[in-house]
Amino acid sequence: MLHLMKLEMKKFKFGWYVKGALIANIIITALFISINYIQEIENDVIMTNSEEAFLLIGAMVRATFIVFAAVLLAQLVIEEYKNKTIMLMFSYPIKRKKIIASKLAIIAILTFITIWLSNIVITGAVFLLQGYFSFISYSITFTEWMQQAINMIPFAIAAAGTSLIPLYFGMRKYSVPTTIVSSFLVVSFACSYNPAFSIVTTIPIQFVLAAVGIIIAYLAIRDIEKEDAI
Repeated sequence: MLHLMKLEMKKFKFGWYVKGALIANIIITALFISINYIQEIENDVIMTNSEEAFLLIGAMVRATFIVFAAVLLAQLVIEEYKNKTIMLMFSYPIKRKKIIASKLAIIAILTFITIWLSNIVITGAVFLLQGYFSFISYSITFTEWMQQAINMIPFAIAAAGTSLIPLYFGMRKYSVPTTIVSSFLVVSFACSYNPAFSIVTTIPIQFVLAAVGIIIAYLAIRDIEKEDAI
């Protein structure tokens, strides 16, 4: 499996993903700072403490990289089926299940790592910048920043599983647009926030969504040895 994952990493150039993640981090940081400036100017209270700030950052990061994962699904899986290039890989003396599983593992692992690191980077940037620019009316301490990094781990794990849900929609007609569009629907539910009941902060629901993603991945490869790739 690890060997297959290495081959997939070499086959597909992931430079765009790294660049995209860096740009997304910058945009999310800038957007967060802008929101804080606006709430100060208009006296429209959106965030009053570091916990609410971390919640907003976490939601934006997870939403962003679940969509990124859908793009990876489209590139590594859907397009190969659509263009029938997957047949070449299926001609190798390797079980089809392992081939597809390696692709999905890459996507899930990348999603987890990127979400976790992005949260650390963005909250860290806010922590450092608040000392130079007065864009928040509350304080973020180093201890809170470190605790946020720990708290984000289960949410990042759950998001990695949730990111596989668009596979179900994409595999129905091997449609790249459907795969990506469906990720926005997933995000609109998984990252929804309401003061009365917030899905984005409810870890049991997040893990239920992750389980759905894992089940979808399992169903996608369960009978693949018996099916045609076209």
